[in-house]
Amino acid sequence: MQISSKPTSSFSRALLLIAPFFLWGTAMVAMKGVIPYTTPFFMAGVRLVPAGMLVLLVASVLKLPQPKTWQAWLWILGFGIIDGAMFQGFLAQGIVKTGAGLGSVMIDSQPLAVALLSSILFGEVIGFWGWLGLIVGVLGISLIGLPDSWIYGLFTGDLTVVNVSWLGLFNNGEWLMLLAALSMAIGTVMIRYVSRYSDPVVATGWHMILGGLPLFGLSWVQESQQWANITIEGWLALSYATVFGSAIAYGIFFYLASKGNLTSLSALTFLTPIFALLFGTIILSEVLSTIQSLGVFLTIISIYLINQREKLSARFSGKTGQLEATMQAVSREAKEIETVNITPPATINQDLAIEE
Repeated sequence: MQISSKPTSSFSRALLLIAPFFLWGTAMVAMKGVIPYTTPFFMAGVRLVPAGMLVLLVASVLKLPQPKTWQAWLWILGFGIIDGAMFQGFLAQGIVKTGAGLGSVMIDSQPLAVALLSSILFGEVIGFWGWLGLIVGVLGISLIGLPDSWIYGLFTGDLTVVNVSWLGLFNNGEWLMLLAALSMAIGTVMIRYVSRYSDPVVATGWHMILGGLPLFGLSWVQESQQWANITIEGWLALSYATVFGSAIAYGIFFYLASKGNLTSLSALTFLTPIFALLFGTIILSEVLSTIQSLGVFLTIISIYLINQREKLSARFSGKTGQLEATMQAVSREAKEIETVNITPPATINQDLAIEE
């Protein structure tokens, strides 16, 4: 008697898919307590360089091949600059200069850019249900990240509470979060090209090191007392963010990105603020509002719509086709009835002639 391993393998794959976003969300919670006591570029470098070394160590143990051609190194270098230095640099500066509201919405909206780039470059079909899911997802993370007063003001028409100006966005750092989101989106798409010349896990490790070294350089030139005020708890939080939030999370994410559908995978990024919110409630005693709860619900719905878009499209297109066929049949019958020539019986014609 053989026992099927499909349920177990499906469950394991689901855990693997969710793992990066769970780790990113929990890493954000861990970093909240460290940010006031360190500097942005140093924090970004710590999240990359040690994590890259750890990934390469694991790759060496697994005997994964190292890059050998100049094309591989060029792609890894570009990958490191865009997804490593630019993404982490913009993110670190943006976190310091902006609040957790609009900035977090901007960084977590990168699945929109990934979907658009994947559609153009790789011909991934997004369709009605996919775009609907992406829009619902952005709405969900907006309800999670934006202040409740803004949401109430938008629904009641009181726009005075929405205190946002374009100049304010650029001064406060939200634009840095947007640039970080675009950098990560481009990096997510780039892994497809990088993996043609190098193992994706090895490339992930090297791109962290190559992208992190410039951040350490900027920290050395522009910042001071990078670690002087960090407590033991802060170092533990940095270690968690480095090992779990960077090495493991990015290793898994870019491995999956090199193999599967980028739109579906990137849509799971919407889970990151949910995990951050959940663990912020548990660890930091943060309170989840009614609007944020609605945002969590919409975010989960959006992930379902995006990942099931092909099945939903087939199901509803089938029903639409049946409805169209039924309507066409009814229309044909109606036309046939209209064209029938109804002739009165002969006896009725005779009776009418006698009466006249």
